[in-house]
Amino acid sequence: STKISPLVALENVQHLSTEGLCRLLENASGFRVHEDFRVEMIPEKSTAVLSLLKSIDAQEFVKFCAESKQLQKFKITARLLELTPSIKAENIPAGISTDHITEYFENVGDGAGPVVHVQLLPEERSAIIIFCNPKGKA
Repeated sequence: STKISPLVALENVQHLSTEGLCRLLENASGFRVHEDFRVEMIPEKSTAVLSLLKSIDAQEFVKFCAESKQLQKFKITARLLELTPSIKAENIPAGISTDHITEYFENVGDGAGPVVHVQLLPEERSAIIIFCNPKGKA
């Protein structure tokens, strides 16, 4: 089974580009984009989802973000996305975009709900789709 990278949501990032956010995180944390973490911007939610790629403790990272003067300056908040419902979809056609997958899962008959993150696993022809927490869970 595939180990899902721990995910951290950074909120209030609407005033930063992906590159800007990556630089800010690299400078603040000493971690490297693509080596230690990946960033996916979700502009319509003013949020970025960070996949922690190495054995970085997600809770420590969230705590670090909360204490970081650089992130505070931008009013960026971090929270764990651990307890989010997710599914693994198999037999994903080659070359399909995460946008297509998001659209599909948000529009399935009974609508599974808003998709927060899609992690493509092309070598397995699968994807992990992570949904918004059900109402009431922060």
